[in-house]
Amino acid sequence: MGNKPVLRLLSALVLTTLSITLLSCGQNQTPANEEAEAAMTAAAEPAGPPTLDEISNASISGIYDEPIQLQGGKYEGEPFEPQGASFPRVGLIEESLLTGDLDGDGAEEAIVMLWESSGGSGTYSYLAALDREGSEVLNVATAEIGDRIQLRDSRVSGNRVELDVLRAGPQDAGCCPGEMATLAWELEGASLNPVESGVEPERLSIASFAGPEWVLRNLDRDEPAPGEPEITLLFEEDRIAGKSGCNQYMGKVTEGDLPGDLTVGLLAGTMMACPPEIMDLEDRYRQRLEKVFKIGFFLGDLALSFEKEDGGMGQLRFSPRQSGE
Repeated sequence: MGNKPVLRLLSALVLTTLSITLLSCGQNQTPANEEAEAAMTAAAEPAGPPTLDEISNASISGIYDEPIQLQGGKYEGEPFEPQGASFPRVGLIEESLLTGDLDGDGAEEAIVMLWESSGGSGTYSYLAALDREGSEVLNVATAEIGDRIQLRDSRVSGNRVELDVLRAGPQDAGCCPGEMATLAWELEGASLNPVESGVEPERLSIASFAGPEWVLRNLDRDEPAPGEPEITLLFEEDRIAGKSGCNQYMGKVTEGDLPGDLTVGLLAGTMMACPPEIMDLEDRYRQRLEKVFKIGFFLGDLALSFEKEDGGMGQLRFSPRQSGE
């Protein structure tokens, strides 16, 4: 009984000490908690340049007088005339996506191309730069590239965007571009300003395609070529050669009066026999190649337009062989 007052005193001292300790810990933890909360908030915000999915639903300015809202990479406006067939349309070219730090702030922007058509014969291309502001994706600048532009290659070089294009030159009709040029833009504030690329334009010719070995990617626009057997194409002066799946082939090509006009002569080649499915693939490719009438580019690919049996137009598409491929 005589020890209870001492025990009560010791208990009170322990509780008091514990309370002071907990209070002190709580005070010391406040900055740490704030830092942790800030880190969690930062982690919740998207990082890196805008993605294609985000751009596909972004607002784009600089094409029309008012901004447009993409939905799934597309925009369609109201007809120009009530119940008319002509209306403004814009589409995102997904294959054109580039990234780079154009404004030098240490964070990369996304750069894409869009096409615009209002029902006429022309189809205009635009270049758009997009960045992040917190969790939002903003279109910081847009620039017009031109009418019926064919893209040969694209890249970000330092603080500039460079496009190698095929476009209509001073003496060309809009339908038949014949000038190979390199265009460049730099981002300054809210503008993509055109700058000199330092590359002199050249005229389109068969010689323009010489050098790389081209590998077939599509037998037609919506018909991918099989990866095996590989089908190839090589330009050498006024002749072409390559592998058509089973056999080697060769033939003569002739340029026409308009830029990109091309005629392919009858093809010769080896006479090896392969499985039926490979021979069928080879026959389809060679028949289409012999009906080619136009050569150009499509998003960096070589595009050979051919006449179909029904009178329509098909397109063989090749990409240059990459190192190590």
